Amino acid sequence: GAPTISIFLKPPGVMPPGGSSTICCICQRSSGSFVLYKGGLRLRALQQSGSRAEFSISNATYEDSGTYHCHYLEGGTVLARSDDLDVSVEELRLPRPELSVLPGHEVSAGADVMFRCTISHPSTACYLYLEGQIRAQLFSREQGDYTLSRVQNGDSGRYSCQCYNMNPAIEWSAVSSTLDLAVR
Repeated sequence: GAPTISIFLKPPGVMPPGGSSTICCICQRSSGSFVLYKGGLRLRALQQSGSRAEFSISNATYEDSGTYHCHYLEGGTVLARSDDLDVSVEELRLPRPELSVLPGHEVSAGADVMFRCTISHPSTACYLYLEGQIRAQLFSREQGDYTLSRVQNGDSGRYSCQCYNMNPAIEWSAVSSTLDLAVR
């Protein structure tokens, strides 16, 4: 079958001007090459190690905002295209939220886990990220809870959250510290 590519930002979330992050593209195959596009524009072939290619954004400017995607090629033929990844550079005006998890950082497969993103700012909504990919959107006042039911091994990993409000224009918080969940 044709390979598939996943694309994500690590660490995830909206970056402040001057901030940094890395666009990662992962494909199950590793013999070919990756090319990164922004909008319809080919940016560059990516440095890769095995099945993973990375593009670093450092000292971000508003120009780095936009929609990115990766192509995976073998012998000059495009075999796969990733989904689009929206990258945003914005001033982070809200305080940094705290992410916690119940019952704890290590749980058994099949258990229910509740993530809580707490921010000292009213009427915000938050995103829960897992390893650079949006897992859930949390809507709340002051604290967003998100329950993952019957967790599996694939739910293990590094989580973080980021909040925003819409009043009158969108304003973002910094990204929380990360939290590691291990499903046994």
